[in-house]
This record gives sequence, C-alpha cells and structure tokens, in this order.
Amino acid sequence: MPYAIIILIAVFMTACISGIFGMAGGMVFMAVIISFMGVSEAMVVHGAVQSVSNASRSYLLKENIRWDVLKFHLIGAIPVIIALQFIAFVPEKKFLFIVLGLLPFLLWLPRGWMQGDAEKPLHAILCGMMVMALNISAGVAGPALDFFYVRTGLTRQEIVSTKAVTMLFSHMVKIFYFGIPLIRATGLGSLPPIWVFILAIPLAFAGTFLGTRILLRLKDMNFKSYTKFLVTLIGIYYLCRSAGLLGGVA
Repeated sequence: MPYAIIILIAVFMTACISGIFGMAGGMVFMAVIISFMGVSEAMVVHGAVQSVSNASRSYLLKENIRWDVLKFHLIGAIPVIIALQFIAFVPEKKFLFIVLGLLPFLLWLPRGWMQGDAEKPLHAILCGMMVMALNISAGVAGPALDFFYVRTGLTRQEIVSTKAVTMLFSHMVKIFYFGIPLIRATGLGSLPPIWVFILAIPLAFAGTFLGTRILLRLKDMNFKSYTKFLVTLIGIYYLCRSAGLLGGVA
C-alpha cells in the first residue's frame, strides 16, 4: 500500500524533527496523514505514532525531565479529561486546519501582552488544560505547549524532555477518546494494517535518536528561535489548506 509507505517515511522524519525541537514533528505528521484519512482515523494513528515518539524522547532525555512542572500540567489536564466523558466531538477538517494554522502565532505575541512560563505553577496548570483540550479538538497542541516554554529559563534538554512526557500522556488520552468509538463503529478496517504500527515503533525510535543527537549540538538561543520560525511556516501551510477547504478545493 503506497499510503502505508508514506506513513512510515513520515514517522521517521517527523520523529527526527520532534527530537530536535520537541515539537513540530506532530504538526507535520498530521498534515501527511489527514490528506488520505478521516479525522477520527488520523487522530488514532497520530496518537499512536506520537506516543512512541514522545516515549522514546522521554527515555533518551530522562535525566532532564522536570517532574515539578509536570505535576501541575496533570492538575490542569484532569478537569478536561473528566469533561470529555460527557462530550462526543469529532472536528471537521476545515476547523482542524484553522486551529492548527493559528496556534503557532501564540509564539509571536509581544512580551507585554501574555507571557506563558511553565515554571510558574498557575501557568503550568493552564498549560495542562490547554494542551489536553487542543489535542482533542485539533489533534496537535505543540505550539500552545511551546508558548509556556519558549520564555522559561529551562535548558533545551529540559524543555524537550518535559514536553515529551506531557504530550505522551495527552496522546494516550486522544487514542482512547477517538479510538474506542471508531472501533465500535467500523472495527479495525478503517485503520492502517497492523504491520504499519509495528514498523513505526523502531522508525520512531530511530528518528528520535537522530534528532536528540542533533539537539545536543544546538545552542539554547538558536534552538528557541528555530522553533518559532519552523512552526510558523507549518501554521501558514495549514491556513492555506483551510482556505482551500473553505473555498471548495480539496
């Protein structure tokens, strides 16, 4: 299946991107798979692959994880998870593209307006709420997560590893939220073959390993600058896709 090969290539490349920047890979991967899948199927595949990618990134950088920040993310995420038990929501593609397109511009807000700082407990709680809500509604929450990290005093290794654990948990929730209704409705027939998921695991690990090696060569200031520009370009792509859908262009 040609689309299965495309998925596997995208798994490796986007895991490498995320290994370097701690984000952006998930946005690129969603752009690839949403082109030939329904929203629910894309959410499940995206969640499964990104869970592996984030788990491997967490493991490779485990000494740098800031657990003090993560506990406040969890406090913020729990109310959203509880609310999800009473909501059945599958976004349309045009809505998904608009949200994904606008998210990166959070990183360009002037310093005097809003400043997210994940090292502050209240900010970290708000971050947990936003990430969980956005990951369910848009499938990706990297730029919103980065909004709370790009101005912190954390090192690049602490940023990437802590964000990886946050997104791992969020993606696992997404898999269950979209996967259970999907399997009940259509079974496994609408998802890629099982061998695609099996091969995706070593490819995600390999891409993450390569990306983290590159990460170690970056300087902290350059790292934060590159991240902003990269996700902004991806956001512009999504806005173009949304404009096409709104105009009736596939």
